[in-house]
Amino acid sequence: MSQVIGITGGIASGKSSVSQFIREELGFTIIDADIAAREVVEPGQEAYQEIVEVFGTDVLLTDTSIDRAKLGGIIFYDEKKRRKLNGIVHPAVRKRMLQQKETAFELGEKVLFMDIPLLFESKLTHMVDKTILIYVDERIQLERLMKRNGLSEVEAKARIDSQMPLVEKKELADAVINNNGSLLESQKQVKQVLAEWEVI
Repeated sequence: MSQVIGITGGIASGKSSVSQFIREELGFTIIDADIAAREVVEPGQEAYQEIVEVFGTDVLLTDTSIDRAKLGGIIFYDEKKRRKLNGIVHPAVRKRMLQQKETAFELGEKVLFMDIPLLFESKLTHMVDKTILIYVDERIQLERLMKRNGLSEVEAKARIDSQMPLVEKKELADAVINNNGSLLESQKQVKQVLAEWEVI
């Protein structure tokens, strides 16, 4: 019986560190939505062609790849264009991730993980069997984000506020890893959850 476990969190919640542990220490395959999102907009890909058709060649760098900063600047202030871009990229990302999932299962893997930052916001829970949320208190999240990205408190708060609060995500997740403490403590919790689910 093959199983897909979704990992999610919020900005600066420590999701990447937990994903890395699951991949490197526990040896599971992780399909990463952020990596898939970068791959589907590379030159020659379907989503790339659509983006150029919609936004024009102005959003391209000299090597013909997409200028993410420029595109980000356009959609940040324009809700209509943001929806348009999401309408191109999101289906392509889902398709890529499902292909990767099928390949992994064909190769005989029984359990794999999908790292999806906006798992609940994008209503993608149908893609996974169970969900793990990497949780931190908002104060810690704010401090970590300011430190990591060199942001002011106002800037960091704006980024956190643009996402669904982790407290709300807690209600939706099958398991919650409390990442307020050390990474080692979080890793122990991950092992405990996966042991309860008979994954390890």
